[in-house]
Amino acid sequence: MPAEWEPHSGTWLTWPHNPETWPGLDMQQVEIDYMHIVKALSQGEQTHILVQDQSAQESLTTQLTENSVDMSQVFLHDIPTNDSWIRDYGPNFIVRDHEKTREVAINDWDFDSWGRKYKWELDDLAGSTLAKELGFSSYKPGIILEGGAIEVNGQGTCLTTDSCVLNPNRNGGLRRERMEEYLKSFLGVSKIIWLKGDLQGDDTDGHIDNLARFINPTTIVCAVEDNERDPNFLSLKHNFERLQAAKDQNGNPLQIIPLPMPGYVGTEEERLPASYANFYIANLAVLVPVYNHHNDEKVLDLLTSLFPGRKVIPIPCRTLIEGLGAVHCLTQQQPSALPGLGKVGELS
Repeated sequence: MPAEWEPHSGTWLTWPHNPETWPGLDMQQVEIDYMHIVKALSQGEQTHILVQDQSAQESLTTQLTENSVDMSQVFLHDIPTNDSWIRDYGPNFIVRDHEKTREVAINDWDFDSWGRKYKWELDDLAGSTLAKELGFSSYKPGIILEGGAIEVNGQGTCLTTDSCVLNPNRNGGLRRERMEEYLKSFLGVSKIIWLKGDLQGDDTDGHIDNLARFINPTTIVCAVEDNERDPNFLSLKHNFERLQAAKDQNGNPLQIIPLPMPGYVGTEEERLPASYANFYIANLAVLVPVYNHHNDEKVLDLLTSLFPGRKVIPIPCRTLIEGLGAVHCLTQQQPSALPGLGKVGELS
């Protein structure tokens, strides 16, 4: 599995359509915020969007055109889904360099909506349908694994959380040793670093993409909470310390950079799993969730310094997070089939 910063041939999305995902909210506002993602992506790579049916495709085409989106970069696909979190049910792309070409294939993991918490049958089917539509070689591991649960450096190291991938609600309590065999076999990794996913409000049972992210093969940004009274403080502190002691696939230490949190986001009744770690690395940009918090600018400045060749673009997520996810959850990268194609700043 290549790292996210390696060249993409495109990014996959699912247009938001299910009001049950954002209960009590105006879907028009959800679409307005989602449009920021589409516009940012389509400026640097092909952008593929799943829609419910032909009528939805026609309506969205009009909407995108009215918002000055470059339609030569946007491709709509009539594949019905339950929800918009394509990171978790969409194809998990893997590659193999062969002579002067890069062969692209797909891992079609099973999906059950984070332990059968919501309706999920269409989402599970959508991943398989998309794999067939693309025509790549496809592997069926036969176990449940969400895309937001794994993070790789493209060199052989994988980050994940035992609270999610070893949860009995996924695969009946698969043993860690057996899960490591799956990850090594199907992702091509040799080293797995396990963290804890105890983030309040997270219905995924602790996806890694809210906690720690590689920004290059040897550097990780790790979410930390400055407020010692915050319920997330200790678990995030433990993750940071765990990473400081961890080694990569070659036995070398990793550089760990603290990434601030946006504090408490939500209502008195419900905390939402807001995290700046849920950013997405596109070919020419880094799309960063922001929450109208004083740490927004601090994080944007930090990531600008860490991604000098890419434009850091804030994506308003105060509404999107009401659906319990943000930018990374809504995207899935498809790697380029040509090594070196679309390097930062010189997209072909």
